[in-house]
Amino acid sequence: MYSPIGGISRLMDEGGFGLLESAGWRGLSLHLQDRAKLYVGVFVLGFVAGYPVAEVLIEWFLSAEGFIPDGVQVIILQPLEVILLQLRIATQIGFGLLVATLILDLAWNGRMVLSRASRSVSEAVGIARIFVIILAIIVLGGLGAAYAHTVLIPFLLQYLSEDAAASGLKSTWQLQSWIGFITGLYFSSIVGFQIPVVIVVLLRAGVMERSAIIENRGFLWFAALFLGALISPPDPISLFLVGGPMLVLLELALVYDRAFSKD
Repeated sequence: MYSPIGGISRLMDEGGFGLLESAGWRGLSLHLQDRAKLYVGVFVLGFVAGYPVAEVLIEWFLSAEGFIPDGVQVIILQPLEVILLQLRIATQIGFGLLVATLILDLAWNGRMVLSRASRSVSEAVGIARIFVIILAIIVLGGLGAAYAHTVLIPFLLQYLSEDAAASGLKSTWQLQSWIGFITGLYFSSIVGFQIPVVIVVLLRAGVMERSAIIENRGFLWFAALFLGALISPPDPISLFLVGGPMLVLLELALVYDRAFSKD
């Protein structure tokens, strides 16, 4: 029987959690350290630009239909609640921009990351491939947002409202918790749906081997559910509704790489 804890210990002992060769792990670590200032700058840029966008999103959530179930009253408990909510949404926007930057950076410099550690000659990456990856990020992000909008948010909001009504309680939701719950679902879905791009980019760059993913599938399934718990609202239903698609997308990424691999 597979043990997640035992698997984590074994993977750490192998180096790179068993998914990356030692050269790939070393090269990736060095590359991330070198680009730390760039990544911080991208996050700050997304945060600053996201703060006024957050105000627009809050106004839209309050006026749009379908986000407040029947019988639910939204209230504000503290004067700074809207500002704190804007900061939270701006942080999510900054982190989302950072994830996109990381994917594009690895797609562009993935071969260089591996060759830097192994001292081999890297191959240039075509501009067309970068455009394809950008398109994939946008499309998968759109699919993630659509999944959250049509499946996650309506189901969970209705579930929470009906659960409170069945208990004889009056549904009164705090503004920060309500919109934070919604934006958390959007954010986790958009980021989680990027898994196929991340897997394919790492595989094509040679930083990760397909066989390593297959051998450690149990650990990755556990990690996907754990990640779903971290980036989704703190309830079991959200965990599985967020983590479940990650598992499916991981398997689809392996199928895609196997079908279109040059090996």
